[in-house]
Amino acid sequence: MTLRNRVTPRGEIIADPARGLFMGNRGVLHDDQRRLGTARWKHKNWVTCVLRFKDRHRAVMTPKRYTELFFLDEAVALAAGHRPCGECRHRDYTRFLDFWQAVTGVRPGAKDFDKVLHAARAEPGARRLRRHTAMLEYLPDGAFVDISGAAHLVLGGSLRPYTPSGYGRPVRRLTGPVTLLTPPPTVAVLSAGFRPVLHPSAH
Repeated sequence: MTLRNRVTPRGEIIADPARGLFMGNRGVLHDDQRRLGTARWKHKNWVTCVLRFKDRHRAVMTPKRYTELFFLDEAVALAAGHRPCGECRHRDYTRFLDFWQAVTGVRPGAKDFDKVLHAARAEPGARRLRRHTAMLEYLPDGAFVDISGAAHLVLGGSLRPYTPSGYGRPVRRLTGPVTLLTPPPTVAVLSAGFRPVLHPSAH
């Protein structure tokens, strides 16, 4: 059975057999039958983890344990509102905060940054994520935008359409306002120089 635990750049959780390069966590979102409830998060520290760490093993969607979520790559995870895990990806987490400090002049703790990120990604009192507007020509590589209802990765002079199993053929990157999927605080980190791990199909 294909479980509903694949996350798109919109932050939606879907059922798809593609596994991806990273795993994530938003809390316990499933029941004893490994089905999602109505909640799409249970806490604010949405992290992105490696698939293997210190020989730890667990059954996916174990009852009463956090729901394992999977992403095509790190750019998708960032667009969905996640950040690098401070344990299994400590080096990347440190770099992420280094670039945030370079942008703002402040180095927050994890809880403080998660509050900033959550305010940018989630609508208060709702079970849906925020959408922002940005000028496409100023967006950094690794950001995601919505073009005609489809998620696209910004990469160089082109946009790469997203699918759960990989990126499609590139289309020309134009200019002007677009719907931004990646939260603005994360876009600032990308603009400062943070480079997410991309699926091989992006290249």
